[in-house]
Amino acid sequence: MRRKHKKTNIVKPDSKYSSEKVGKLINYVMMAGKKNVARTVVYGAFDEIKEKTKTENPMEVFDTALKNTGPVMEVRSRRVGGANYQVPVEVRPERRLALSMRWIIEAARSKKGKPMHIKLADELIAASKNEGEAVRKRENTHKMAEANKAFAHFAW
Repeated sequence: MRRKHKKTNIVKPDSKYSSEKVGKLINYVMMAGKKNVARTVVYGAFDEIKEKTKTENPMEVFDTALKNTGPVMEVRSRRVGGANYQVPVEVRPERRLALSMRWIIEAARSKKGKPMHIKLADELIAASKNEGEAVRKRENTHKMAEANKAFAHFAW
């Protein structure tokens, strides 16, 4: 019997940029239900991006960062005949966005010694230039999928 479909939560667009992606980023940054703190961090990061890159619209940098860090392929574990295989599968667009945001925020949090909005801005700028930890994580994911291409016929 198949399992029930998970009910997806519709994220409201944020107030400043009226973008669902920014609303989702705010939710990912949020810890312990402190949404206003998360909003301050994200908007502060966008202001920092505006200053550092001297662009009028920080959304362009944000979109390219998401595009550059989103994985196309990943490996999923599959059990066949008593052996576990790492099977490369394509990543769904929703998951690609989620992984991309998670990796960017993780990379920003792992840095030390600066306020979060500056760390997040630095990571977004680095990701938009195809650099940084989040891009490295995507490259590693792609390498894993490439290395396990021989097991692609086990994909379900």
